[in-house]
Amino acid sequence: MENKIIENHQRFLERVALHRKFGYDIDKERSFIIEKARPVAGNILEAGTGKGYFALALAREGFDFTSFDISDTEQQYARLNLMYYGWEKRIRFDLADAAALPYADGSFDAVFSVNMIHHLSSVTRVINEFIRILSPSGKLILSDFNAHGMAIMDKVHASDGRKHETGEGTLADARAIIIKAGFKLSEYQSESQDVIVACRIK
Repeated sequence: MENKIIENHQRFLERVALHRKFGYDIDKERSFIIEKARPVAGNILEAGTGKGYFALALAREGFDFTSFDISDTEQQYARLNLMYYGWEKRIRFDLADAAALPYADGSFDAVFSVNMIHHLSSVTRVINEFIRILSPSGKLILSDFNAHGMAIMDKVHASDGRKHETGEGTLADARAIIIKAGFKLSEYQSESQDVIVACRIK
């Protein structure tokens, strides 16, 4: 197991370096999102574990949280990487579909979704699920690549001989839904990310 953890982490470092080569600093961008979301407390949910880039950032900041993904393969990659740092106990990993979450109404005080929305085919269903599971005083943090970030991701995937697969979802779609649902928004932009921090209007 130890060799598997080390090999997995080496692949992770190679991916981080590849992104940086094309102009995307994963650590810097994740830190930007967390700083704009503060203060963050209570029950925290990360939507879409993926390879664990944001999970690692949250764990590094000392948060305990739940992270779900629809892919067991992707999540295993993330789990091994967190094991490398000894942070796996900070996280509860769940397999779930974002459009039909297995959590009770009002379960979480903060819901993070980072670079997931552009993969969605139904933004409305997913955002409504996030709203449903958010506590009355909870905070919804949505972030996705801006045009510059998307261009970098296209180059990163092309360097692997792959195409960056995207759905029809956009952060603008999500923005419209949460405004209609009665949320107050704060919006931020980094070099490669757009960030929305939404709280219910009291």
